Parts: sequence; C-alpha cells; structure tokens
Amino acid sequence: MSELANLTTMEVDALTDVDGGLNLTDGHARLDLSPEQAAIVARIPEMFGIASRQPFPSIETAAHRAFLRAIGQHSAPVGTGRILSCYSSTLATDIVARALPAGATVAVLHPTFDNIADLLVTRGLHLVPLSEQALLDQDWPGPPVGAIVVTHPNNPTGLVTPEGHLRSLAEHAVRHGQTLIIDASFRGQVLDAQYDSYAVLDAAGADWITIEDTGKLWPTHELKIGLLAQSERTTLPIERAFSESLLAASPVVLQLVEALALDWIDGGRDRALELVERNRAAVREAIESVGLQLADPASQISVARVVLPDDGPDSALLHQELLQRGVHVLPCAPFHWADPKSGLRFIRLSLARPFPVVQAAAATLACAYRELSVTA
Repeated sequence: MSELANLTTMEVDALTDVDGGLNLTDGHARLDLSPEQAAIVARIPEMFGIASRQPFPSIETAAHRAFLRAIGQHSAPVGTGRILSCYSSTLATDIVARALPAGATVAVLHPTFDNIADLLVTRGLHLVPLSEQALLDQDWPGPPVGAIVVTHPNNPTGLVTPEGHLRSLAEHAVRHGQTLIIDASFRGQVLDAQYDSYAVLDAAGADWITIEDTGKLWPTHELKIGLLAQSERTTLPIERAFSESLLAASPVVLQLVEALALDWIDGGRDRALELVERNRAAVREAIESVGLQLADPASQISVARVVLPDDGPDSALLHQELLQRGVHVLPCAPFHWADPKSGLRFIRLSLARPFPVVQAAAATLACAYRELSVTA
C-alpha cells in the first residue's frame, strides 16, 4: 500500500485542481441543492439560535432518530448513549482502530476503500483480506481473527451483504468471540441495504460496531456527521478513544442532518437516486461506444466501475491520460489494498455530480481509451 498514492490524496488533488478539471473522484454528493434542500439550508441561522437554547443531547438524539429511521434502522440504540457523533465516518473508523487491541488480527473486506485498511494498519493491527466471494459463500474467517470489517454496501462494487448472510456472520462471530464492524457509509443510497441490521446483530447476540455516514447523501460541502454505534456487549474503549479525538459534533450540523433526513423520506431520496441512475446510464452509453462495460451493472451506489480488457491500457495508464485531459477519476488498484495488481483492470467514477459533468467526463474517458488502445 505504501508504494501507491492513496485514494484520498487523489481526491484532494481533484478538489484543489486550480485549472478546474472535472472531479469524479470522491463519493460525496457534489450536486446542486434541490429547492427543498435549499430551503433547509436557508434555515441555518435559525439552527444557530436553537443550538444556543436547546440542550445538546436533545438535538443529537433527534438527529440520530431522524437519520436512522430514514435509512430503515429502527432498532438502532437511539437515546441510549451508545451512538456517538463524529465529524466524519473516517474519524469514526480511526476511533475504532485505536480502540481495538494493538496487534490484533482483523479481516477486512477486499476490495474496499483503502483508508479503512490504512487506518487499521497505522494503529498496529494485522490485516487479512475477506474477499467478496467468500462473503457471498458465507466462508467466514476463524481465529486468530478477532474482528471482521464489512462494508455494506461495499465501495467500489456496490455489493450489499444480504440479511441472511449478515445473520450467519453475526452468529459465526458470537461462536468465535469476534467483534463485527460494519461500515454502512453508503447504506442511505440503497433500499436493499436498509433492512434493520441492528435487529439482526442484536438477535444473534453479537458484539458489534456500526459506522453510518450522512456525507454520501446530501450536497452540504462537508457539513456532515459520522455515526459510531456500539452494542451493549462491546468492551472496547470506544468512548475513551472518542474523547481523545473530539468533544462533540456541531449541534448546527446535527439539526441540518435531521431536516435533510426528513426531506430524504419526503421525496428527497427518489430525486437523488433518479439522478444517480441517469448518470450511470450516461456512463454506460459512453463506454459501450468503445467496447467497454460497467463492472458492476447491478450496483446502486453513487459510483461506477468500468472494467478494462486485459489486452488494452490498464487503469493506471488511463488515469494519467485522463488527468492530462482535465478529468479526475480513481484507478482501482488502491481499493485492492491486499493485492493492488488485481485492481489494475478497473477505474471508478463518482456519479453524485451534475449530469453534464458526468456526461462530459464519460465521453472523455471513452475517447482517451480509444486513442490509447490505438497507440498501444
């Protein structure tokens, strides 16, 4: 992993491109506000006043309740003190990494976003990959693995862990004394992922930690919350690690999350997902013109992988060519954190962008691939 630029570095380069290149790297929603969302944002001054008058716990609980209900998690431990509000899901992941025993062996889904693996390794943990096929086959890791990390839905593939598979994994973890860690950052985008996983985990008697994220849903320019939830059975020092990182999330942002979650239920989700699917179709149409295909045609999350044939340019070469043309996307080798070479035939585009941006970037990708294939 150390020999590759990590994905976040590439995302920062895109975000800070002084030439204004097309940024299809990070999975954050970089869209225009809908009229309904704009009306909510216009209330931020009012939210500041409420934050000064209303107790923080009531603001936080209301936000947790609204968001988790909006994504189907009715059994989440809202109001129990077992859900902590972080600035981001990345910070929540780092808190978990610091709370796990140093030197512990952790199984992590493969491929998945590289900062999960990076944060765990930085905190002194030993990682082993859990392939998506092993997950689908319910081939769960045993000792010495002490914790299992599953991304649900997975980024970049969009794979959803079916309810029965999560139940099987939770029961396995109970038998082997393992902690189950679920990164559900993209859950809000996918109805199939919104079965009540908290009910499944608790029914199995599992020791679990779940990370949720609001940043993938709404174009709020990093005004977001990462929720870090834990089971009653967890003995890891989560609160201690949390206290070493922050005092509290913003009560203004929590109110913003609550209001946007209510709008998400009241038509906001349908509007956003309609645009994502329109963008996915635009990418599909552009790449099919040069013989390429989507790697994950059934994916519903706001990113799309393009699979590159073995006899053509790989994603590292195509990525560099696209940078020269002012288009930022992500080569997929870093997602394959345990075997980067296995990701060389995939490249990823974010779909949470205005339609003209995605359409132009996809057309440029197709053109670049065609020209590289001719010169190869």
